Amino acid sequence: MEKARLLNAIIETAIDGIITIDERGIIESLNPAALRLFGYQLEEVIGKNIKVLMPEPDKGAHDGYIHRYQSTGEKRIIGKGREVRGLRKDGSTFPFRLAVSEVQYQERKIFTGFIHDLSREKEAEERLREYAAELEELVEERTKSLKKTVVALREAKEEVSLSLEKEKELNQMKSRFVSMASHEFRTPLSSIQLSASLIEKYAQPFENKHIEKHVSKIKNAVGNLTTILNDFLSLERLEAGRVEPNFSSFDLVKLAEEITEEMQMIAKQDQNIIYQHTGLESTVYLDLNLLKNCMINLIGNAIKYSGEHTFIEFNTEISDEQCVVTIKDNGIGIPDADQVHLFQPFFRAHNTGNIPGTGLGLNIVLRYATLMNGTVHFESNINSGTTFVLSFNK
Repeated sequence: MEKARLLNAIIETAIDGIITIDERGIIESLNPAALRLFGYQLEEVIGKNIKVLMPEPDKGAHDGYIHRYQSTGEKRIIGKGREVRGLRKDGSTFPFRLAVSEVQYQERKIFTGFIHDLSREKEAEERLREYAAELEELVEERTKSLKKTVVALREAKEEVSLSLEKEKELNQMKSRFVSMASHEFRTPLSSIQLSASLIEKYAQPFENKHIEKHVSKIKNAVGNLTTILNDFLSLERLEAGRVEPNFSSFDLVKLAEEITEEMQMIAKQDQNIIYQHTGLESTVYLDLNLLKNCMINLIGNAIKYSGEHTFIEFNTEISDEQCVVTIKDNGIGIPDADQVHLFQPFFRAHNTGNIPGTGLGLNIVLRYATLMNGTVHFESNINSGTTFVLSFNK
């Protein structure tokens, strides 16, 4: 009796539904979980054929299953588990996984069905399909937008390069470009970046690698375009004389360590930035923002033009006479014929190939360093790397 009460308690409190029927398909019992799933009271289904809980076509085929089993012993209705649909009292259907076992009890056969509701799983799968479809549509839309933006930027760059020959034409072009960049590029780029971040956030519960891949592509493309746009806007501000150094005392070592950590996050695989400071002092009197921009630009170039599994040396030194910042890589180097033109705006060395860039970064670094009364020196050899040195007198 104790075992019977325990068994009954287990059945009554089971999360999954449990149904028993006889050889004719007549319902003999349902546990509370099964009654909740189908929406019936116990007295409404006891003694009725199991077909009352089946939608078509399973309902029409059920008698055939029973007949074949009784006449041939076919085991199709017995199984470890299969996905079927149930019919609720209100006429709605729901998916569930059904496992059926045959029990010999008091010289007769009883079939026990174990029902696991799949509604939530199916809803989640449907939402995932919808998210994937929306993502594909968004990726296609954003890709078209990015292509148009890249084409527009390329055309703008070519137009600026040609207009540099005449000062009057350059001024006119700068005004047009700054207006276009501010209004036509920044807003859609911010929208694309935000949309990509939201998609990544909403898709996290589903752990879909395809979603992560496409979101990463969008973010990388936006990052490249934003860098190009920032370079153009920085050049325009310099040309217009709107950049003035704001000298202040700050901790150079702290700034360099923060930049090292920031740039390490965007470095290539197994590409390590090694920072070292020389000297007892760590405080300098320069423009923090301009110096930070110079460091980030030079380290970014080192990352971009060096391969994976390489080291980038980042050194700072403060002596009694001067402050020196050194960035050294083991990258592709700069051809001798190109070195004389290296700091000209829009100039790029001939061995850069398909590596993205505007040709403005080093020109901006030189002009920022000059504003702080500093100098820029470099040494480079093909396939042996490049060293840039920023020097500032105290």
